[in-house]
Amino acid sequence: MYRWDTMQAVTVQRVFGIVRTTDPHAALVAAEAVLDAGLKAVEVALTTPCALTTVTRLAQNRPDALVGAGTVLDGAAARAAVEAGARFLVSPSLHPEVIRTGHRYGVPVVPGVATPTEMVRALEEGADALKLFPASAVAPPWLRDIRAALPQAPVIPTGGVTIDNAPEWIAAGAVACGMGSALTSGGAQATGERVSALLGRLAEAR
Repeated sequence: MYRWDTMQAVTVQRVFGIVRTTDPHAALVAAEAVLDAGLKAVEVALTTPCALTTVTRLAQNRPDALVGAGTVLDGAAARAAVEAGARFLVSPSLHPEVIRTGHRYGVPVVPGVATPTEMVRALEEGADALKLFPASAVAPPWLRDIRAALPQAPVIPTGGVTIDNAPEWIAAGAVACGMGSALTSGGAQATGERVSALLGRLAEAR
């Protein structure tokens, strides 16, 4: 699968799960709950202990899932994540080295941006999509205004996105939203209920 095909698959549901925990087992359980609930893509933050092991286990146990790595800050981490089985890479900030490394191995990269200037620079560096982070610092109308000037920017709000405002972000022009504890808190049953409800609302927002 080419990296643009992977990016399309990651965003097709307009949302993907993010796992960031202080315990490796909890990370695996949360990631599997998100996938079992019906999402096709999940990102494991590298701030999670033994995150690469979790990525590998998920990639092996869920070959049909799109498992990515988040909080990728340099080329070494990018290569390690790809070798562990990550199919997409996400950063909280813009690191051209991460983009180059990901692309070298055919993996899409989503760097973090917070301003129009950073968005344009990230696109010039070859970013496959743009992680608007933290989304809680702005609001959907802000993105709508940005998209009026930069309609070519594929923006993914992350950080503070909730089930209630995710449809507003999509309606404002986001290609997808990244969501963590807003989906995974409360266990597998609660995760399943939230994901089902959210997918329905996002379909309406489109």
